[in-house]
Amino acid sequence: MNNAAAPEPIIEPDLPIIDPHHHLWDLRPLLAAFPEPRHPFIESLVDAAYYTFDQFRADATSGHRIIASVFVECGAFYNGTLGEALKPVGEVEFVNGVAAQGASGIYGLFRPCAGIVGHADLSLGAEAGAVLDALAAASPRFRGIRHQGARLTDGEAYPPALMAPEGLFASSAFRAGFAELGKRGMTFDAWVFEPQLHEIIDLARAFPDQPICLDHCGGPLGLGSYHGTHTERFEGWRSAIRTLAECPNVVVKLGGLGMAQVQLPASGPAAGVGSEELATLWRPYIETCIEAFGPSRAMFESNYPPDRWGASYPALWNAFKRLARGASADEKAALFSGTAARFYGLEDVLA
Repeated sequence: MNNAAAPEPIIEPDLPIIDPHHHLWDLRPLLAAFPEPRHPFIESLVDAAYYTFDQFRADATSGHRIIASVFVECGAFYNGTLGEALKPVGEVEFVNGVAAQGASGIYGLFRPCAGIVGHADLSLGAEAGAVLDALAAASPRFRGIRHQGARLTDGEAYPPALMAPEGLFASSAFRAGFAELGKRGMTFDAWVFEPQLHEIIDLARAFPDQPICLDHCGGPLGLGSYHGTHTERFEGWRSAIRTLAECPNVVVKLGGLGMAQVQLPASGPAAGVGSEELATLWRPYIETCIEAFGPSRAMFESNYPPDRWGASYPALWNAFKRLARGASADEKAALFSGTAARFYGLEDVLA
């Protein structure tokens, strides 16, 4: 049953936006590996199990002025013939082809996947450098990697099969691989949940010259044992965000709050929640991040299609625009495009 709300008028339709975080994927093989009844987070992805360029283009051209986007790794179309370490190169090659379609101009001025964030297993240590070089050779749009570290003690909140190894970011092997990013001027996207924010604080302090982007407002939680605890956990989350913001090499993505494990809203997919209600639900987290990092180190993101569970693409961006209503023109420019352009080297799309 489709519970999507009636379309809303687009707020500030002429405001340029770089969507700095979305995926393109086919999760059907992954979903087939999970027997029913599936984990709630896995089940939340069923509606978005197949998300193509055409689907993303339809979302990105549905009213808001999305001028460019950044693809972020999701294990899509790995090339197993390249071997275990190098198979993520296939994802960058695939996405570079999508970007070339957009750059051809046949779809107008929108530049999808103008930046590409791939994956390399940094726990390979110094040997990860060869993987990074292969990723960079696969596309001039390649900017850096994400090596997700999401892990919880509560398997009801996130599937154990998808969790990162315990202590990943603190391991000597991972940090040897992490050092290879700095040698090449590459970015790092960090995906963790709120109980793990101290791991990113420690990593950022250990590598003060490495550009790091904290994804999804630091991963607030609402599933499993975290259900109904947003209020009581908020101060701990806010304190960690403020501490992390003291690291000048870190920026934050404002989004990811429409995913099932966050429970803001508490039902989906595309639960028909309008932008005004979404803005109310998300305000404490978004405003805290902007206050801590400042507009020049914060960027709104769609995180589509995972956030499709809780919000339609037009309503999601309308909610962000409601949350930014008190910002100046320069602050809005930073939040919606400037910070993303600077962090991912996409200044040319703003020219």
